[in-house]
Amino acid sequence: MIDPVPDPFEEFARARTPHLYRSAWLLCGHRAEAEDLVQETLAKVYLRMHRRLGPRLDNPAAYAQTVLTRTFISGRRRLSSTETPYADLPGLEAEGTADHAETTDLRLALTDALAELAPVDRAVVVLRHLEDLSVDEVAGVLGLTSGAVRNRSMRALARMRKEVLR
Repeated sequence: MIDPVPDPFEEFARARTPHLYRSAWLLCGHRAEAEDLVQETLAKVYLRMHRRLGPRLDNPAAYAQTVLTRTFISGRRRLSSTETPYADLPGLEAEGTADHAETTDLRLALTDALAELAPVDRAVVVLRHLEDLSVDEVAGVLGLTSGAVRNRSMRALARMRKEVLR
């Protein structure tokens, strides 16, 4: 029997999905929203990788991170003022599917502090401090200047400190 030729995108998606999900969860703060964001990101990366015309992707991981961040920010801009998401889905605790890692005080404080930030500021903090990208890399991903990234990072961290120390 002949082994099928492995699809480069499938290998990429299997390898990068956990990392993308972690970034998405830090940006969104909700499991379902993070899963949707990762799925939308992978769909866009798939289309880009299978495009016959145009330049080849030299660094698909960096491209995926950029797509994830920009999709998150543009999605926040599109939210209607009438949408009010539920904080928790009813019935999850009864089914025994509660994630105990999410119940730690530090994680909750970080999640609440991140939720108070504007989407671009949240993206700066996540990319700069949690994904450990340099200022120039974050500037390139978000289309900002290095000075703007430093300024947003400084102000966002100050706001987060106030939130956590309350």
